[in-house]
Amino acid sequence: MQFTHYGGEAALLAVDLVNTTVTGTPFTPASLEPLLAARGTARRSLTAAEAAEVEAWSHRLAPCFGPQDPRRRREAVNGLLAEAASKPYITVHDGHDPHLHYADPALGPVAHIRAVTAAALAHVICFAGHSRLGTCARARCGLAFVDTSRNGRRAYCSVRCANNDAVARHRRRDTD
Repeated sequence: MQFTHYGGEAALLAVDLVNTTVTGTPFTPASLEPLLAARGTARRSLTAAEAAEVEAWSHRLAPCFGPQDPRRRREAVNGLLAEAASKPYITVHDGHDPHLHYADPALGPVAHIRAVTAAALAHVICFAGHSRLGTCARARCGLAFVDTSRNGRRAYCSVRCANNDAVARHRRRDTD
């Protein structure tokens, strides 16, 4: 999978937001700031009300991950795109080459987060394949991930979950 900003970092931001919900981590300005910084979000200082809006958005992102009918996933992402209602435009700043921005900076950081995460999920579906938006196959985990593997067959959120699941399967075979 080509890892551009919108197909990569913004998609991983969507994963981070969904996983924050899955793990039960509170959505506070302090907890979101490092997460947004790690994914290259320029405006990452949020108010408590904005953090609550991001939490609500994360609940909208969650159904886009995991095994499902491609049509259902497209409809979910199309709903996000419509809700984000962004107007992409070309910009040049900070010495960068021309690139797309998906939300007017005047609309604030929440509009930006919504626009880039919706666009990123659409980018993954269109350019990498709908099944690349997965959830961990290990029971009791359920974390979301973007499958960046070469063959697109990743089933676990991490090597640790894959190993733990393999050990559990091995132990079950030994007791049978």
